[in-house]
Amino acid sequence: MSAIRRQANDWLLDCWLQPRGGRDAIIGLHDDAVKIRIGAPPVDGAANLALIRFIADEFGVSQSSVILESGQTSRRKRLRVRNASALPASLAGFIAGA
Repeated sequence: MSAIRRQANDWLLDCWLQPRGGRDAIIGLHDDAVKIRIGAPPVDGAANLALIRFIADEFGVSQSSVILESGQTSRRKRLRVRNASALPASLAGFIAGA
């Protein structure tokens, strides 16, 4: 299974979050997930909010278009990005067969 896949008009991302990681960035793969470094600490949902903000910026969509489907308290998370027209170049290499 790919870490990133299309489902109708949405993109699904399996992520591995590294909180308190300095500058927000996509840094590679971890198992079958895209590893994302976020500067925010994993306290009171701050890292989740920073992740949503970062992914929304990468896709060029509003923060309300990014939904944390699973992994509220885990490093492994699944995000849904609704109605994003294109996959950002920073994520294109993580699709199976790309």
